[in-house]
Amino acid sequence: MLSRIVDRVEEGLIALLLAAMTLLTFVLVILRYCFNSGLSWGLEATEYMFGWLIFIGIAYGVKVGSHIGVDVVVRRLSPGMQRVVGMLAVALALLYAALMCYGGYIYVDKMHLLGVEAEEIPVPRWILLIIVPIGMAMMAFRVAQNGWAILHGKAAGLKLADEAGEMIEQFKATEHGKDRA
Repeated sequence: MLSRIVDRVEEGLIALLLAAMTLLTFVLVILRYCFNSGLSWGLEATEYMFGWLIFIGIAYGVKVGSHIGVDVVVRRLSPGMQRVVGMLAVALALLYAALMCYGGYIYVDKMHLLGVEAEEIPVPRWILLIIVPIGMAMMAFRVAQNGWAILHGKAAGLKLADEAGEMIEQFKATEHGKDRA
């Protein structure tokens, strides 16, 4: 249940941020090249939206297995050893997420205490940067889900993109189709 809610929130935020960035960038280009004008806050807003997109996208990438991994050696191990290596990868990813979450929290807290505002947007900077610890917590949640799957035998390791394998399968399918013709 919680996983489905997080899924929907991630997907919705990614779509919203991408659409807003695209629309704002389009408006900025039109204003600049057609009217020799612009929005003073537009570029900064796009930069912050892109940062939010990145941090939400990290967690989403873990969920769908789109992060690239080098697992040539791991695939040659026994299934039991693959699970051990997978759990080690989960532990290291959780450590990384925890460190980034903690560091992000410290940074956001300092921005809040100092009362720093964004340069062009009349918003406290800590609000714009809160995505750093939130995004890392979301990533930790997704990595922990992968760890749970490994522990319960539903996965041998982290879900990673297998671009080479996909290309080979695509090539085989194409070649098989040519044989029929």
